[in-house]
Amino acid sequence: MDTQMGTVVVKQPGASSEPPKTFTFDMVFDETSRQEVIYQKTAMPIVDSVLEGFNGTIFAYGQTGTGKTFSMEGVNEPPELRGIIPRAFMQVFERIAARAGQATEFLVRASYLEIYNEEVRDLLAKNAVNKLELKEDPNTGVYVKDLTSYVVKSVKECDKLRDFGASNRHVGATKMNADSSRSHSIYTITVESCETDAKGEAHIRMGKLNLVDLAGSERQSKTAAEGDRLKEATKINLSLSALGNCISALVDGKSKHIPYRDSKLTRLLQARGAGCRLFSYPLPFSGLAGRQHQDRDGGDCSPPSLSLYTHTHTHTHTHTCPVPFTPL
Repeated sequence: MDTQMGTVVVKQPGASSEPPKTFTFDMVFDETSRQEVIYQKTAMPIVDSVLEGFNGTIFAYGQTGTGKTFSMEGVNEPPELRGIIPRAFMQVFERIAARAGQATEFLVRASYLEIYNEEVRDLLAKNAVNKLELKEDPNTGVYVKDLTSYVVKSVKECDKLRDFGASNRHVGATKMNADSSRSHSIYTITVESCETDAKGEAHIRMGKLNLVDLAGSERQSKTAAEGDRLKEATKINLSLSALGNCISALVDGKSKHIPYRDSKLTRLLQARGAGCRLFSYPLPFSGLAGRQHQDRDGGDCSPPSLSLYTHTHTHTHTHTCPVPFTPL
């Protein structure tokens, strides 16, 4: 692993004659990298852009058991092990505290959902098992009908909603991960600002920050999944494959059609990334010999540019669409 050149070389375990494969990324972080540094390099610029009216999405993408949830969530104590999501909460309210005043007002709202077996569920609802419908409006695009949204005024309130939603999320044990996420979750923070200029005219901006913790791609031969776990894995792999196809189509610059409609996940991310958008996706990679083979081919779910992930290492791609902010 070369953090200066942004490359990772993967060798086949054992006495294989297969030559090593080299993968190149925008950034590579090795096992000595701290959560704070990874956040500053990958997420901080996107959160700042959301406050300027951009839509931003950050997600961890990779196979099961490689540390995606730890990268996104971390642990509350000690503070240096906090992940991307709690650090994003802190940054949003720190920036608001620095900018808010007589001429600028902010409104922050939060929602939290999961996609489980291709069904959308509201993690903040009193009855989180109820399935929600995706609807499409000609003016606003795709949205989730009856999704709960709360006005939040502090990091503490954001954390409280996150903890409540996490308690409703589907998790389960597999051979590769004792606490495997069985669903994709999306925590969305919507930041609206109203700034009054010297002439007394109000300028309104709105940006959405989507913090996504994806379930990991799986191979039944590795996870020994059966019954409900196997059904969940099938749905997870299909949605990740659809996501990979969308990313490939977006980055190759040649595709006239982006297959957003192939899964609930891609439809929701399309809606949340409409207009101007920025994406950052840490890619966990496992150094364990038993998992390298699946890392190398992404569990059949990764696009060509996303074929490697990290557990103690994180690789990041960032794409920016420099379009003016989306107004209310």
